[in-house]
Amino acid sequence: MSEITYVRGDATVPSVKGVKVIAHVCNDIGGWGKGFVLAVSRRWPEPEAAYRAWHRARASNDSGLGAVQLVQVEPYVWVANMVGQRGMVPHARLRSRGGTPIGSKGVPVRYEAIDAALGRLADRVIERGASVHMPRIGCGLAGGKWSRIEPLIAERLVKRGIEVTVYDHGEGPS
Repeated sequence: MSEITYVRGDATVPSVKGVKVIAHVCNDIGGWGKGFVLAVSRRWPEPEAAYRAWHRARASNDSGLGAVQLVQVEPYVWVANMVGQRGMVPHARLRSRGGTPIGSKGVPVRYEAIDAALGRLADRVIERGASVHMPRIGCGLAGGKWSRIEPLIAERLVKRGIEVTVYDHGEGPS
C-alpha cells in the first residue's frame, strides 16, 4: 500500500501525468469565497458556478453533507467539490485556540461528512484512473485537525490504491 505524498506547492497545479482530481472541502450553505476555493476560482470559473448551481437546486439533488460534485476543468483535470463543512464561522465570532477557528457552535468541519465524501470520491477517481491532489482539506477555515483527516484519506483513498498528493502552500523545498 502506498502512502500519502506531501509536497510544497499549489494543489491547483499538480505536476504529474495522467488524469488528476483536485479535491477540496466546501460548506453546505452555498458559500464560496474564502480559503482554497479562491485559488480554484483564479484558475477555473466552472467549479464555483457548478457548486452554486448545485446548491441552489439542493431540494432536488444530493448536495448535502458528504456529497461530492466532480467538475471537469481541463481535458485531464477535474475538481471535486466535497461537502464536508456545516455552515461557516462568522468572522465576528472567530476566536483562535491553537490556530483553530471556532465560533459559539464550534468548528464547521464535519469529519463524518468528509469520510463519506472521500468514499464517494474514491469510486469516481478509480473509474477515471486518476490521482488525487488536495490541500490539507478541512483544516483551514473549517477548523479541522489533520490528525483526524489524514487517517480518513488513508482509509478511503490510499487503501484502494489511489495515489494522493497533499500540498502545503508556501516557499521552499518540498
